[in-house]
Amino acid sequence: MRINKYIAQAGVASRRKADELIANGNVKINGAVMMEPGYDVAEGDEVMVNGKVISADRKLEYVLINKPWGMITTVEDDKDRATVMEIVKDIDARLFPVGRLDYNTTGALIMTNDGDLTYRVTHPKHELGKTYRAVVQGILSNEKLARLRKGVDIGGYITKKAKVDVIKGTKGSTLVEITIHEGKNRQVRKMFAAVGNPVQSLERVAIGPIKLGHLKEGHYRKLTKEEIEFLKNC
Repeated sequence: MRINKYIAQAGVASRRKADELIANGNVKINGAVMMEPGYDVAEGDEVMVNGKVISADRKLEYVLINKPWGMITTVEDDKDRATVMEIVKDIDARLFPVGRLDYNTTGALIMTNDGDLTYRVTHPKHELGKTYRAVVQGILSNEKLARLRKGVDIGGYITKKAKVDVIKGTKGSTLVEITIHEGKNRQVRKMFAAVGNPVQSLERVAIGPIKLGHLKEGHYRKLTKEEIEFLKNC
């Protein structure tokens, strides 16, 4: 098994981050610094990362959380703000968020200690669909809906085709569901701002076929076997 995949499977970091650890000299094989990313870990090799022995032989955990507003999608925060790690603190494994949600966005977020799966799911080539429900300011006209569906300029980038449906509207705001296949920073907010309807609240309700459903805010559930298989093969 390649060293970066071994590190990812041990739950230390994603394969991309593992390559950085190797390049920086933070990885040792049998006591010697290993800086060759193509090295294959052999049976009996002792692998150390940042001075700690690691093993790829451990129980893998896959959960879906419902991230509350105001919680940071990170493992640690230097400003001592609440992070998503608080939701999964009773799980006896060091989990990592798969992707991220903004501070003021709520909803579905996958967490796991499977670094290989994290790498696969977050790789741009997979374009995994993500569905959001947004309350936006004002009324979304048919012309604006057509622009959102076709793609809008969010600042040097034209978004790909999106699925957009109005759920209900009032005089002052509109509840809309949107599915995108990219992961640009604050993309949904920028899309609605581009057509003149700023987002007032935003919730991610599904990642591919993995739905938030009735999962309470601040809680988690374990992914089903079928959901895990989908992520491994997406």
